[in-house]
Amino acid sequence: MPEWGGLGKVLILSGLALVAVGLLCVGLGTLPGGGAGWGWLGRLPGDVLIKNDNVTFYFPLTTSLLISLLLTMLFYVFSKGSS
Repeated sequence: MPEWGGLGKVLILSGLALVAVGLLCVGLGTLPGGGAGWGWLGRLPGDVLIKNDNVTFYFPLTTSLLISLLLTMLFYVFSKGSS
């Protein structure tokens, strides 16, 4: 029978990290004088925005790549510490 305790711990820590990031984003968005918080995050050069009369298409390509890179580095650091 496989040991599921490690997977459970990873899922719990991942969930707590997502909650922390969500609270941080909400908190930054409500700072007085802070405006939209991380307003630059969805408007990086390379993000695709096409507006027509009745249709708006938005694809955050650069933002997705940046978040993927940061998460990859974060998981790499944590995986090296647990081995």
